[in-house]
Formats: sequence, C-alpha cells, structure tokens
Amino acid sequence: MQTFLGATELDDELIKQLPKEVLLRVFSYLDVVSLCRCAQVCKYWNVLALDGSSWQKINLFDFQRDIEGPVIENISQRCGGFLKSLSLRGCQSVGDQSIKTLANHCHNIEHLDLSECKKITDNSVTDISRYCSKLTAINLDSCSNITDNSLKYISDGCPNLLEINVSWCHLVSENGIEALARGCVKLRKFCSKGCKQINDNAITCLAKYCPDLMVLNLHSCETISDSSIRQLAACCPKLQKLCVSKCAELTDLSLMALSQHNQLLNTLEVSGCRNFTDIGFQALGRNCKYLERMDLEECSQITDLTLAHLATGCPSLEKLTLSHCELITDDGIRHLTTGSCAAESLSVLELDNCPLITDRTLEHLVSCHNLQRIELFDCQLISRAAIRKLKNHLPNIKVHAYFAPVTPPAVTTGHRPRYCRCCEIL
Repeated sequence: MQTFLGATELDDELIKQLPKEVLLRVFSYLDVVSLCRCAQVCKYWNVLALDGSSWQKINLFDFQRDIEGPVIENISQRCGGFLKSLSLRGCQSVGDQSIKTLANHCHNIEHLDLSECKKITDNSVTDISRYCSKLTAINLDSCSNITDNSLKYISDGCPNLLEINVSWCHLVSENGIEALARGCVKLRKFCSKGCKQINDNAITCLAKYCPDLMVLNLHSCETISDSSIRQLAACCPKLQKLCVSKCAELTDLSLMALSQHNQLLNTLEVSGCRNFTDIGFQALGRNCKYLERMDLEECSQITDLTLAHLATGCPSLEKLTLSHCELITDDGIRHLTTGSCAAESLSVLELDNCPLITDRTLEHLVSCHNLQRIELFDCQLISRAAIRKLKNHLPNIKVHAYFAPVTPPAVTTGHRPRYCRCCEIL
C-alpha cells in the first residue's frame, strides 16, 4: 500500500511538472465527456480542462435531452473565440436566447449544426450572421420556423459560407435561395430535402451564382424539371454528388446533360424518377467514369441494357440500388458481373422486389469477390439453396432476404374438428 501511495504521489508531481502548453495540447484532442472527467482529477487539471482553448470542437448530440439553454450560454462564455465547431443536433430545448449568447461570444465559429432544434427562429440566424462572419457551414435541417429571411441574413453576413442544409424547412422558397446564391458565391454543398417550394428558378440561381457547387441534394423537390438540371450541369462542372430522388418530372434530358458536363460525378441518387430510361443511363455510362454509388430504385423503365452500359463504363461502381426495377433479369446481372466493376469494386447490390431475378443471378454474383451485402426482399424466384451456395463462395457476405412461411395444406378429408388445437391445450 505504501508503494502504491508513493507511486501516486510521484505521478501527481510528474503531472504538475508537465508544461501547461503540453497538457492543453493533449486536452484539445479529447471529447466533452473526457474533458469533464479530467476536470475532476485535481484543481490543476480542472482549470486546464475547462480552459476555452480545450473546447474548440464540441458535439452535444449525446446529451440532447439534457441540454438546456443555460448550458449553451455557459459554454459560449467559457469558450469565447476559441470555439470553432459546435453541434447542437437534436437539442430541442435550445432557443433563440442561447444562440444569441453564442453569437455574441464565439465570433470565430466556423461549423454550426442546429438540426432539429425546433425552437430556433430567424432571430437566431440574424445574430449568427451579424457576429459570426467566419461561418463556413450551417445545418438548419428540420428547423421548421426558419424562413427566407434567414437565408437573406446569411447572404449578407456570411460571405465565406461553403455548406448549408435547409432540409424540411418548409417555409423556404425560391426568394431565399436566390438571396443566398447571390451573397454566398463560394457555396459548395447545398441540401434542401423535402422543401416543396424550391423550384426551377431557385436551382437556376444556384447554378448561375455558385459555379463551385460539388454536392446538391434536391430529394422530394417535386417541381424541379429538366430545364434547371440542364442549367446546373452546364454551370457547375465540379459537381460530384447529386440527389434528385422523387423529382418525378425529370427525363433522360437531365441525365444526358449531366453526362455531357459533369464527368466528375461519383454519386447519383434518382430513386422514383420513373421517366428515366436506358437511353439516359447509356449516356452516363459512356462519359461518367467515376461513378461509385447509384440509387435507381423505382426507375421502372430501365432494362438489362442499363446494366450493360454501367458494366462497361463505370469501373469504380461500389453500390448499386435496383429495387423495384421490375424489368431487370438475370441477364442484366450477368452483364454487370462481367464488367470491370464486378471483381474490384462492387460491394453492395440491392435487388428488392425485382420479380424476374432467379437463382441464376446468385450464380453470376459468385465472381464479385468484394461483394459484402445483397438485398433480396420479395424476390420470389430466389431459393434458400442458392443463397447457401453463394455464401459458400463468399463467406463474409450479408444476404438480406425474406421467405414467406409455408401455408399448411387445406384439410380435404374428414370432419372439421370442433375445437382448435389451442382450446385442447387450454
């Protein structure tokens, strides 16, 4: 016991001899929980662990149910100009007053996540734009009180903005997007999933004023048409990731424009775009060599020809979703597995509700050595035996499938029993 105590005292002395700068550097790599634990070790560590320089990046998502406004205000006052990144995702008790305190004290903040902060209004964004001119990324996903005014404030006060997410902000319209695009010309990532008021005019403004766009998510922006996507493709040659799922008005003209102007495209999500055909994907396969992820769910007009084009033109394809593409057959999968992507890249293949897929598809997939997951829900012509055979060849693969329980044969002879089996047991 004496030796143990002596060692502890020696450790304490060594800790105290460490230069303050060294400890602060170590603490700068710790998360919130670890810093709070360090603050309980001794008075010396308490002072250093709670020093603002150790709190440059804070993520409070794990404490979202417990975080109240005063906590944010205390953190803001302690961190001051040291705070660079703050995530309050899901902290629904945080309101405008807390964000005002944050903006007043933390002028150097660059990344701010306020997604699902339901109490946040335009007043918060007003304060942020007024005092936080270094802001480069802001997430307002599901902040339902945010309107076009917020985007106008950001446009005026945050000229260095690179990323913004206004998904499910139903009050945002083309007016706000136009103001944002005019003031934030460095924008690289824009996400407006579920914003029904965003139309072709809004996307045209983004294309016109933000030529450096690299990531664009327009999921469920239902009124978007070929005209704005063609403008986007022509004006934004750096585009790498595009989601237009549930934009049902789009046709092959959009895919052809992307093929012509956006050869750097690596992710394309077009789920629910039922007007797309093999012609559009033939163009993509011819020119977009860097495609890695494609979601073609419910593109109901595509056939095996699409897979043939992708197999020859997209050697880096890693994830492909073909769920509810009811014209895809075993022959299409054969084309895919003989392409350059099959042996080296393809890791995820989703074939839910492809009724023409049979056991032959799984035989073809044996050559895809990097395949890690395959989805086969409601593929009625796939058997358990074929799945077992595939797993023998690819032991690490995860196969997700569902087989309906066998219906017992109807009783055709004898009298119907008076009581069911449950009654007999009871």
